[in-house]
Parts: sequence; structure tokens; C-alpha cells
Amino acid sequence: MKKETRQKRVQIANDIMYYIYTHIDINIDTDELSHDLNVSKFHMHRIFKEVFDKNIYESVKSIRLQKASNLLLTNKYSTITDIANMCGYSSHTSFIRVFKERFGMTPKAWKNGGYKEFSHHILEQSPIAMLSTAHFENIEPSIVKMPEFKSYYIRHRGYNAQIKQTWQKLQTWIFNNNLTNFQLIALFHDNPTVTSLNECEYVACVVTDEKELVKSDRLPKFIISKGVYAKFDLSGKYGDLLKFIHWVYHEWLPKSQYETTTKPSYAVYKKNNYLRDDNEFEISFYMSIKF
Repeated sequence: MKKETRQKRVQIANDIMYYIYTHIDINIDTDELSHDLNVSKFHMHRIFKEVFDKNIYESVKSIRLQKASNLLLTNKYSTITDIANMCGYSSHTSFIRVFKERFGMTPKAWKNGGYKEFSHHILEQSPIAMLSTAHFENIEPSIVKMPEFKSYYIRHRGYNAQIKQTWQKLQTWIFNNNLTNFQLIALFHDNPTVTSLNECEYVACVVTDEKELVKSDRLPKFIISKGVYAKFDLSGKYGDLLKFIHWVYHEWLPKSQYETTTKPSYAVYKKNNYLRDDNEFEISFYMSIKF
């Protein structure tokens, strides 16, 4: 397969995935999507399966349930029906059925604390996070209104040590393009407190100065959403971040009187542990909120 052809297919597959994540609250019309991408519906499904090793409908179902499971534990002022609607479910009955199939309990049981044991098992998937002794109770966020960011990115399947190789590829791309003014951002499409770590979609992003010339078209592009966010400034070592995310969703958010949205959280790096020998990071972590 020609290099250019492969790049185009990956771009199409990533565009589809991005569309799913940003339109999860509505009916995903694959006919309309194929028209917008200017590819046949059959070809669109084939490309997506080739790149992500799963079909579009499986991805939509999985992402909707992941978003719903997250909102159920953070949005205490929203009813189960509200949350089902926010995640694209028009039928309350069908939502309860598919949720129970995925998580082994009803949305009500999950909302009333059933998520804690499920989430703890996910944390146990990361031995280094289990060894973290970091505490976050004294961290106070600031509330900020963030602009959108146009970013180049590499998508990584799984929240694991192999993310390092993804960041190294992105760093190589930055060096090849002689970029000097940029930001590194990690986008968490999936919440690793309620999604198995090997299923999480993690995205390594670079936001460049628009004045700098990017010569390569190797990487796809997308927009990181603008909005109102709670901003947490944090430093630590690899392993602390996953424990911090658990604290934010399980401790801080339920007590804060805020609710989150379906927009993904992201971390802006001042120090990137994946690109350092000492494994230390310094970040600003942004969680989308509403009141």
C-alpha cells in the first residue's frame, strides 16, 4: 500500500472517531457522515475497521456507555433519563438494558455507589498507580474559560507505558519541522476511572504557533474544545496522574456542586514525564464543568 494512501485512510478513520466523540449526544447518521467525508459508506466502515480493529457501531455504543457511566457518578443534579439523553439514548429502557450488560448493574445502582468497586479494579490494572503515595486534598482549582486549540495529534489505544513511544514519535515530528513555539497536550477521550485502561483512547497533541510553518502533512488535526473548565495545577511522577484523576472524579467533583460535560478532560504539559529520564511531570489539568 502506498504511503500516501495509508496516511489518507488513517486521517479518515481519525475523523470518524473524532466525529463520534463530539456528537455522542445525537443520533450518529453514518450516511451523513460518509457524505461529509466524501467516501462511500461501505468504504468508510472498512477503513474504520482496518485502523481501529472494531466497527463504527461498536465504538458508538462503547463511547456512549463510557460517557454515561462517567456522568452518572459526577452529575448528581441530573436524572438518569437526563444522562441517557445527553449520551444519545432516546429510550430509557434500552439504556438501562445496555448499561447493565456492560457494567453488571443498573444505572441507579452504579449512581448510588456501585461504581466504586468497579473503578478500584481499574486502578489495580496499573501497579505503579497503586504504589503512588500522592495526596491531593489541598489542591484548589481555578475556574477558567478556555479557547479552542487547533492541534496535530497521534492517537494511542490504552493508558499504559507504551504512551512513551507515542510521545517520542510526536517529538520526532516536532524536531523534523523545527518547531520552537508549541504546547504539548494530553487529551483523555475516555475517563480512565470508569473505562478499562487497555480500552482508553489517549491522544498526544501538539498545538503550534500559527506563524510557524509546518512542512509535514503526516499527522491528522482536530480541535480541542473551548469552554469553562476547572484547572488543577499538579506536579508529580508517573503513576500519580491516574490516582489524581480518580480523586478528581470520585472526591472533588461530587463535593464541588459542579457537574461535568461530555467534553474530554486534557492536561497541558510544562514537564512531560514520558519525555524525561526522571519520569517527573508538571501539568495543568482541565476538566469541563457546568453549574
